[in-house]
Amino acid sequence: MTRSPTWPRAALLVLLAAVLALLLVPERLAPGERHTGGRAAPDPVPLPDVPSGFFTGSDEEGVRRISRAEAWLGGELRVGHTYLPGDHWSNIEGHPALFAPWARWKAERPGRLFVLNVPMMDRNEAGLTDAEVRGGLRRGAAGDFDGHFRTLGERLVEHGLGDAVLVLGWEMNGTTYGHRCGPDPTAWKAYWRSAVGALRGVAGHRFRFDFTPSRGRDAVPWPECYPGDDVVDIIGMDAYDQPEGVTFEEQVSEEYGLAHHVAFARAHGKPVSYPEWGLFRNGDNPAYVRGMLDWFAAYRPVYQTVTDYCPHGVWGCADNPRSAEVVRGALGAPARP
Repeated sequence: MTRSPTWPRAALLVLLAAVLALLLVPERLAPGERHTGGRAAPDPVPLPDVPSGFFTGSDEEGVRRISRAEAWLGGELRVGHTYLPGDHWSNIEGHPALFAPWARWKAERPGRLFVLNVPMMDRNEAGLTDAEVRGGLRRGAAGDFDGHFRTLGERLVEHGLGDAVLVLGWEMNGTTYGHRCGPDPTAWKAYWRSAVGALRGVAGHRFRFDFTPSRGRDAVPWPECYPGDDVVDIIGMDAYDQPEGVTFEEQVSEEYGLAHHVAFARAHGKPVSYPEWGLFRNGDNPAYVRGMLDWFAAYRPVYQTVTDYCPHGVWGCADNPRSAEVVRGALGAPARP
């Protein structure tokens, strides 16, 4: 097979990721300490001014839970993060029942950020075959679904959410969703470009588009799905504590892991984000949580959002008390006036 003309750049990114992994993995510390820029400090240490949120649910009750989470935390959550249903195109287009509560939340205090995960396929969690996915991606690349995205954009602007961060087709490198990239990466990239073009055509928008794979290789290497610097504003990563037995240091240095993500974003001149992260296969794991918070302190993402339900969460899941205390120590600074 003829190599892509971009392969030397890809090789350089892998090398940069390896160097970052060696330089940036937090040192092993004594109990009660955490890594802070090369020095040990008592645990907890507040996280720098990184916009943070908890995903507490997609409906109106999820919006109300944010204030309860803030009361528990003792600090302000400036990021509201939710998801559009991926069952029917009518839901992917959005509707007032979903947008109105978030619009009110955002308008209540300056500086709040609204983040919306947008499926790229209807029947997105219906177990579509590769052939069905491939056919859908090719239709999307041809512009067949642009009207749905224009409607979505118009409704967001109407609700005062025209500056939303849109996490389009998230975790595309896996197998969970119908909007996955693997069956046809070329069509996937062309489809992303078409959808972004439709959304950017909406009057009054200031959307930012967040390309967010899951950490690691998964089904396909996520750089193969990258659609181009001109249609991406942020390069995100969903990074849960898995697989079982894998340390945070290994999550940094693994192929297409956290270090590769930072190196890739830097090479493309993009900021990073972490739309989803949380505990998973390794139970209540404060070492992982400290590692992630240190990572955010070092790389200052546009935003980070804890997935806060069991088994991932720290407020909404009583199974993780040690990790919860680490999060409270880092994010529980007094709210701004």
